[in-house]
Order: sequence, then C-alpha cells, then structure tokens
Amino acid sequence: DVRTTFMVRNIPNKYTQEMLIAELNDTHKGKYDFLYLRIDFTNKCNVGYAFINFVDISAVISFAESRVGRKWACFNSDKICELSYADVQGYPTLVEKFRTSSIMRERPEYRPKVFFTSGPMRGMEAPFPCSLAKK
Repeated sequence: DVRTTFMVRNIPNKYTQEMLIAELNDTHKGKYDFLYLRIDFTNKCNVGYAFINFVDISAVISFAESRVGRKWACFNSDKICELSYADVQGYPTLVEKFRTSSIMRERPEYRPKVFFTSGPMRGMEAPFPCSLAKK
C-alpha cells in the first residue's frame, strides 16, 4: 500500500493547529508536507480530526507506532489517537483541492499548511502553492 494521506482522529477540541504541529514535530518534523486541522468557526475550536500527508510510507509507519492508540499530550484528554486513510490522496491532489477553497480566505491559523521536506528549511511552513507546478 502506497497511500500517504491520512485522517488523524480524536484530536482534543482545544488543540490549535499550532499545538498540533508542535506535537507532530516532536517526532515527525520534516516527515509530512501537508496538514489541515478542521475548525468549527462558530465555536473557534477544532472538530476532532486533521488531514496529514506523510512524505513516505516509513513516516506513516513510525507515526502509527509512536502515536496511534495513545492519548494526546495536552489537556489531559482521554481521547485516543486514531488513523484512517483519507479519501483525497497525495500532496498534489490536496493542494489542488484546497488552493481555491473558501477556507483559504479564513484566518491563516485555520488554513491548510504545507511544509518543506528537505534542505535547510526542512519541517518549516512553506508558502501554499498557487498552482500544482510549484512545490
């Protein structure tokens, strides 16, 4: 199986995208190139899941081994991390789906994020591509 895009479920609702990125970076910095934490704009909290695209299968396996079935670090929540395949697969498809989405007009902390996966900026946020030709 070569799928690399997943839904991470049971994220405590108080997590912000910044908090989720910080927790993911503890073990997987530079090992994912896309992250989107869905937000309920009315309540200004996440809805309990995020989409993540890992750079390769080994990153998926190490994430599953280190996170799945375990509680989240913040807020003393009883929620247990779960992982399932996303319907939309791969960085180019995710970028295409979101680049013209209305979510891109929301506050920056609510928008999908893309990340550098190599070089000196590995793991840092990258500009969201205007088209698929740019990564």
